[in-house]
Amino acid sequence: MPTNRTKENDIVLPAASAAARRKTSTPAPRAKHSLNRSAATPETVAIEQVDEMVAVDPPFAPTESEIAALAYTYWAGRGCQGGSPEEDWLRAENELRAKASA
Repeated sequence: MPTNRTKENDIVLPAASAAARRKTSTPAPRAKHSLNRSAATPETVAIEQVDEMVAVDPPFAPTESEIAALAYTYWAGRGCQGGSPEEDWLRAENELRAKASA
């Protein structure tokens, strides 16, 4: 029985099986898939809800004048001496944001 050698991987195949492999059958018809982008999936609904929440609830940002006024009261409360202006500013900013979110 004659054999065919392939160069790719040196596998020895009988001639009859090699000929049988070359026969192709009619390909099966492919299923047609339509992409319906308007269909709402749970992922797209969740993304849309997050986008709406961001648009509706922007984070509160106190104005500089509000922060400065509160930081000044902290400095005045210490007798107008000592401390750090940066610490007073951050404390005032955090307090105003906490009041707004509550």
